[in-house]
Formats: sequence, C-alpha cells, structure tokens
Amino acid sequence: MKLIRTLSVMALALICLGANAQTYAKSEVVEDGGSGPYKAIMVEEPSLEAHTILRPSDLSPFNESNPLPVLVWGNGACTNSPWEHVNFLSEIASHGFIVVATGYIPLNGERYRGPQSTSEQQIEGIDWVFKANQDPSSPYYHKLDTGNIALAGMSCGGLQTLDNCQDPRLKTIMICNSGLFSDPSTAVPGMPMPVKEKLLQIHTPVMYLLGGPEDIAYANGMDDFNRINHVPAFAANFPVGHGGTYSQYHGGEFSVVATAWLQWQLKGDPEAAKMFKGNPCGVAQREGWTANKKNID
Repeated sequence: MKLIRTLSVMALALICLGANAQTYAKSEVVEDGGSGPYKAIMVEEPSLEAHTILRPSDLSPFNESNPLPVLVWGNGACTNSPWEHVNFLSEIASHGFIVVATGYIPLNGERYRGPQSTSEQQIEGIDWVFKANQDPSSPYYHKLDTGNIALAGMSCGGLQTLDNCQDPRLKTIMICNSGLFSDPSTAVPGMPMPVKEKLLQIHTPVMYLLGGPEDIAYANGMDDFNRINHVPAFAANFPVGHGGTYSQYHGGEFSVVATAWLQWQLKGDPEAAKMFKGNPCGVAQREGWTANKKNID
C-alpha cells in the first residue's frame, strides 16, 4: 500500500509544541501517525547523523516516572534509510516507544541510494539515547527509558542486530526476516557475517519474526531458533515471504506481533504477554500465524 503522508502547517505547530517547541528542519507524519494512543512523528535529529527518529509527537506525557522505552532498528538490504519500514516503525512509536532507526530520514517516500549502513550505526543509536536522556537542552531529557532498550532489524538489519547482540544495555532483541548463514560464502557482500556460535552471546529474550517457508531467511532464522536454548526464544511465522508486512497500513500483521513483544518485554504488559504465553499462545490463535517457543511459560 502506498505510503500516506500528511504534514500541514497546523500539524507542524502541534509537533513543535510536543517537542518542547524545538523546530525540526526535517519532519513528517507517516500515514495518520499510527493507531496507538500517542500519534507519532518522524524527525531528523541534528545531534544524531544518519539516523531517523520516530516517536510520539507530544512528549509532555513522558518523564522520569513514565519514560519512553527504546527500539533501535536496522534496515533490510543494509540500506542507510528506513524508507521501507516507516509504516511499521511509526505504528510501534504510536504505542509509546521511541524508535531510533539506522539511516537518513525518508521524506515523501523517497528511496535512499547511497552507501550501505553498518552494524556500528546501531551502537551509535544506543549511545545517543543515553546522551539525549542526560542532556538538559534535549527534548528527550529524562524522558527515555535507558533500562529498557530493544535492538531489532529486518534481513541485513537482523544480521546487524545479531552482530551487536552481546551489548549489555539490551533488554531484548527481535530478528525479522533474518538469521545467521550456515554457509557465509552465500551471503550478500556488505552484510555482517557472524558465525552461528554468535548465538551464544545472546543474553536477552529473542523473537524471530519470519515470513514463513517462502521467506528466503526462513531456514536460517529457524535454524537459529532451534540452536538457542539458553534464553527465552519465540519464533513467529506469517506466510507473506521475505518482504513481511512492513509497508502495509500501520505495518500490517508484523506490527501487531512486534508491538506486543515490545509491550511485554519493555513495559511488562500482562495483556501483551498473553500473545506469547499459554498453549496455544495468542500469536498462534491469529489467522495465518504459526508459533514456536522455548523457555517461555
């Protein structure tokens, strides 16, 4: 579905007020701002080069006692812009998260055709979260939950996430349409290529979000899942292939499951936990989905 973009003068004024009157040179509302209780905005932060922020447009509800959990995101094809995933990421942000996505802001649906992104950019995003949260001049001052950070990515971004999975600041990771290659020689040039032993460095709960057997990453992702026994692990499959549902309205089915995982892992939401606990769990009861899990329940 074509991205629906709207940014009127009135909306821009409201956005600036929500960001403590900070004016952004580049900003945009994706679709209608998402279906969650906090309408989201996509902005470029001058203090964080080659990254895109998606977060609630009004930051006033968030403070030290109600901070925003964090999702740091890596893109498919190692693209240095989240242009393919903004519907999905905006939807997540609208449920009370800040998303720090690798790459340049994709205004008006534009595609990025520059150099590839790197695993290091995810670490730059995490570092920025800590700095912004402690900077009195930042609109995010004491509004970010640095104790609840998720790292995630699609395809190449999933490999970047696994490349960084040992970071002690992480609370959970999501590997989307991705998995480590059993034979690194078959990989695409420029992608990080951790060996399967890297899975032992995962120290948080992990969810694999895959597109079913038609997903080119299905075999790699399920092989990863089958090898992981030391942390809680969940594999959710929806039969849409490698492209997922990211560009569908509000990110489609993938955003429903991903948001529930983040609500559970980063906010401790007991209702969201029902999507993954129980037999059958909530994911398995959704039409078209299959689910496997370890060390959950």
